[in-house]
Parts: sequence; C-alpha cells; structure tokens
Amino acid sequence: MIASLIKFRQTKDKILNFAPKLSSMQESILILDFGSQVTQLIGRRLRELNVYCEIHPYNKIPELTPDIKGVILSGSPSSVRDEKAPFVDLSNIKGKLPLLGICYGSQFMAHHFGGEVNGSIAREYGRANLTVVDESCPLFAGVSKTSQVWMSHGDTIARLPERARVIASTEDVENAAYKIDGEETYAVQFHPEVFHSTEGSKMIGNFAMNICGCKGDWTPDSFIETTVEALKKQLGDDKVILGLSGGVDSTVAAVLLNKAIGSNLHCIFVDNGLLRKNEFEDVLDSYKDLGLNVIGVNAGELFLSKLVGVTDPEQKRKAIGTTFIEVFEMEAKKIKGADWLAQGTIYPDVIESVSVNGPSCKIKSHHNVGGLPEKMNLKIVEPLRSLFKDEVRRVGRALGIKKELIGRHPFPGPSLGIRILGEVSEEKLRILRDADDVFISGLRNWKCELPSASYPNEMADNLYDAIWQAGTMLLPVKSVGVMGDERSYEYTIALRAVISTDGMTADWVHLPYEFMAKVSNDIINKVKGVNRVCYDISSKPPATIEWE
Repeated sequence: MIASLIKFRQTKDKILNFAPKLSSMQESILILDFGSQVTQLIGRRLRELNVYCEIHPYNKIPELTPDIKGVILSGSPSSVRDEKAPFVDLSNIKGKLPLLGICYGSQFMAHHFGGEVNGSIAREYGRANLTVVDESCPLFAGVSKTSQVWMSHGDTIARLPERARVIASTEDVENAAYKIDGEETYAVQFHPEVFHSTEGSKMIGNFAMNICGCKGDWTPDSFIETTVEALKKQLGDDKVILGLSGGVDSTVAAVLLNKAIGSNLHCIFVDNGLLRKNEFEDVLDSYKDLGLNVIGVNAGELFLSKLVGVTDPEQKRKAIGTTFIEVFEMEAKKIKGADWLAQGTIYPDVIESVSVNGPSCKIKSHHNVGGLPEKMNLKIVEPLRSLFKDEVRRVGRALGIKKELIGRHPFPGPSLGIRILGEVSEEKLRILRDADDVFISGLRNWKCELPSASYPNEMADNLYDAIWQAGTMLLPVKSVGVMGDERSYEYTIALRAVISTDGMTADWVHLPYEFMAKVSNDIINKVKGVNRVCYDISSKPPATIEWE
C-alpha cells in the first residue's frame, strides 16, 4: 500500500502512457460510465466470469477494436430529460455490436430512438419482482420466470423505442426490460449488477457469453503471462524502484516485476515508526523467501519527530506523507541509473481518476496518496492497474506467494498514526501496538466455520481470514476503572472489524461474544494503560473504516 503513496505530481495522461498493455487479442466488454455509483459492480460481475472488461467515461470512448465483443451502458444519477443530460453517440455501436443498457442506459436508448421517458409518479427504488415475458430471450437463459431485482430511478419508460418489444416486466413497471428487433440490443430498467438482484449475475453472464460470444478465458495465469511479457518489452534492461509496504498490492506488483526483470528491480521498505508490533522485521523476513532485492530503512525517529504536537487528522496524514517522500527520495538516489518508479495502483484507483465527474468529492486525504518530486525524472509503471483487489489476490496465489502475505488485511499508509486519535507519542504507540497484537493474534487463533473474506468460495481457517480488515484504535479519553483493589484512570481501546469487497462500503462483523469477552479481558490484563475495551458497530457509510 505504501507503493501507492508515491504518486508523481504529473497528469494522469502521462501516467497512463507507462502502463503495460494487454494483448490486442484479449476479448473484452466495454462499459460506458454515465456516473452511476455502482458502475464498478458491472465490471466486477464480468470479471467474476473471467471476462475482461474496461470502464470508460461515456464521453471518452476508446477505439472500437475487434477485441471488443460488446458494450454496456451504465446507470446515472442524471435524468435523460435534463437539458444537460449525458449524451453519447451510439452510431458506431448500436446495431453493430451487442449492446446492453442498464437503468439510465435503457432510458437513454428509449429517449433518443423513438420512445418516450417520463418522470415516475413515485420514485421506483428498492426490491421488485421481475417476471420474464419472453422466456426464449437469450438474456434470460436459465433465469427463473420470477426473480427479485433492484430498482433505482426517478424516470420510467412510457413508450418503447422503435422496433422494441417487452421481454420482462414488474408489477409497477411494464417496460422493465426490452429488446430491439433486428439487432442485438437489450435494455433493463433495473440494476442486475447489485447484490439484491438475485439472478442479475446470470443475466450479465448471458449477455457476455451467449450474446457477445465471450469465452471467459481471462484467468490469473493468462494475466501473469501477458503482463510479464509486456513488462519485459516495456522495461528491457532498465532499473525499477518500488516502494514496498508488506501489503498484497505492492507484494504482487513486486513479484510480477521480479519475474520480468529480476535483479533490476530495487525495492524499498520504509519503517515509519508507526508499524504494528514486529512488523518491520516480519515483513523483511517474508520478502527474503520471494527472492526480492529489498532495502529496509529504519526512519521511525524522523517520522515521530514530525508528529510532535500534531493533533489534526489531515495534518498528521500530510506530515507522514511528506516525511515518507523525503525518506524515499533519499534512498532512491542511492540506486544509480534507475529509470522507472513502480506502483501498486489497482483498477478502482484508475476508475476514480478518470471518472465522468472527476475524482470523488474529498472526504479526507487518501490513505496512500502523496507525491514524489518531478525532479526525480522517473517514468511510472503500474502492473496491477487493470485488477480489482480480489483479482490481485487471485494473481498472487497463482504466483505462489504464501498465504500469510496474500491474505493480509489492508493497512493504511499512515499506519498506526491515524489509529491514535490526537497526538502520537511513544507511550501511546506502545499501548496501541500491544493491544493490536492481542486482537490480531486472537483472531488468527480463533477457529471458525465462515467463508473466507479473500476467497468467498472457500472457507476460512480462522476469524482473521473471515474478516476483510480489523484493527484497534486508541481513543483520546481515559475512564475510571477498578483493577484489583485500586481505582484506575486509563485509556480506552476501540476494536474494529469489517467485511467488504474493496473498502468502498463495509459492514461491521458480528464477532462471537465468547471471543469478544476473551479479547477484551486479554487486552485489559496484558496491556498496561488500558482499562476499557469497546467494539465499533458502525458500517461504512456513514462511518469510515479508519477513525482518522
């Protein structure tokens, strides 16, 4: 994750130029994004089927090469009836390639091709029962006659576009899905990509496989082969610098690059003094087994000196990020003749950067975003920029990276610095490290029968594997307690454990009461300075996973 901290202060276009290219023969589905919050889910559903896809803004359509087998139009917060509604020229797509319109996409085609879209009397939002009208339609092959779907729109299609016919309806929406005769054009007013559409993934699969003719052969092994070859051509004998964090993204990026260029890869792992207990040593030991060329830099004292008196969360993040840049730049200068900077950028970061509406509204400084001075004159290489987080793990497994590294929970770039609310000190770090060690060790040692957070089709060995992310927070409050026969006035620890896919949304985990009782007792008994343990039962949104 630290690899993502080291982003250039350059334009996104420049960065994109240095990404390894996939084989031009790789079949794909093009998704045109109209700004829906769930557009990424369309991509995820296709990737789950081993179908490669790319998401592009509706107003930046890439070249329609022969490898593009079909196009999907996403939903949107806009109405097609608005004066400045998003518009896309479909003259080179509609009737020439298989096309699927989802929600806004379906209404767009109705509005611009002879139909009529009106405002709904009431907003059509939430679960609905879909009834398939045309059971012979390939979009609904293997789909139940009646199934649950998710609606989310304020408009509705009053009249279908020319040559269109209804293929599915709900009780309130007659034109819930339609097909245009004479071409492979389909449209649905619901969201098949979301979890609440119980057979939505099957519909998307039908479009990709049955209608577009995709083979579904985009696997981790094929990605590795293609990417390693692309990196060899791209980098040649050049030297590459990569910032390691011990997280899955930077680790997988490092192993891919190592396969391509071997000893020309130089990895830097910075100890910012804010890591978990024994993490610096443990991570370095893990990398030895991977045959990586790694430089470990102990800069804890420098980082802590920059945090004296700093209490504002944003200022802490900036202080940690700026100091990291200074340390990294100093170490990178020691590597003579380097041409490239490698980053563990993954696909959600890319989608965010080229969003229809630009990057999302700033909630806080990104955990991992800083910037290296342009004077370093390094080009950017991002071997994972086409992958979602779960795909990174699949690739890591295929590369033979051991489970302890691939299955590690995400950890914020500013590390424990943003899990200590208020000013950071050596004493607070000692308390938080010890409490965190008790919590994480307890999760690893508690057996369970739950799905794995990293591999949902497999069972977890323990609670740690069943959780997407867990950690401890040290609160800036002390409370009264009784320890032995004495009154105490000590710190409060908050525990956090969530289930998520990519961190964009998250639900708190219902940990067993027996486990909670044990870990609370262990923290209070073993960690000097703590007399109270709480559990955070907030979901994201509205609460972020981290507290700062």
